[in-house]
Amino acid sequence: MRHVPVLINEVIESLQLKPGKHIIDCTLGDAGHSERILQEIGSKGTLLGIDADPESLMRAKKFLHQYEEQVILVRDNFVRLKEIVKEEKFGPVNGILMDYGWSSPQFEERGRGFTFLKDEPLDMRYGGKGTTAAELINSSEPEELGKIFKEYGEEKLSKEVVHKIIAYRKEKTIERTGELVELVLQAYREKLKTDKKIPWIGGLHPATKVFQAIRIAVNDELGVIEKVLPQAIDVLQPGGRLAVITFHSLEDRIVKHYFKERVSKDITIISKKPIVASKEEFDSNPRARSAKLRVVEKK
Repeated sequence: MRHVPVLINEVIESLQLKPGKHIIDCTLGDAGHSERILQEIGSKGTLLGIDADPESLMRAKKFLHQYEEQVILVRDNFVRLKEIVKEEKFGPVNGILMDYGWSSPQFEERGRGFTFLKDEPLDMRYGGKGTTAAELINSSEPEELGKIFKEYGEEKLSKEVVHKIIAYRKEKTIERTGELVELVLQAYREKLKTDKKIPWIGGLHPATKVFQAIRIAVNDELGVIEKVLPQAIDVLQPGGRLAVITFHSLEDRIVKHYFKERVSKDITIISKKPIVASKEEFDSNPRARSAKLRVVEKK
């Protein structure tokens, strides 16, 4: 199944694409956005696609096969954006897209423990390097785990979940998603006995925020955003546009604040308020409900 890109019409319109332009897709994924971008920039335009996941690059190459001569695909983390542009001698850069969402195939088909709906090894590394989710969970001090769950997942029962994890790992190493999900459920079940206001039936799965928090920590997602935004503005040509799609408040806050800080220097904010999906897109693609698009133009 191919991932459905969100806000695709809004992205195309915001980037003001024209034939012959040179565009960077920093988060290539299944290349849904890139395919539309290539259609707009025509045969004389070029696209630089970046993704740290080798499987995503293989899928993207398949979807973009007819544009092979116009596309440069790079396996790397887009936190190295400036170096990648220099190494590939790509430019002038007329537009950049960053979509901070994770595609469905990455969650559901990789077997890396991104989803709590399957029992898989706890890995959660996007590019296969660094500390795994299992290593993080089993080695972190209680205070550190609590901070991760509270700050990155906004988990209200962070203390209770940490207590369950610490007690469990004294007896056994936590290695699989199923083990972690059960510990989260235990914390919610016990809290539900004393507090009937704890959401459960009909709401988010209790493990949603914990898994989000661990994924963010393992991949340093917020740190990467903070590091790449200045690079994106720097490599853009005057008149070029940067479009950023976020999916939760932590990401959006970083993007919003950075744009406000830099607006007095060398950018113009195109979208005063974040652009959100239409009702039609809401209905056809539930993932679009939380998507926010912010756009700036370099002076």
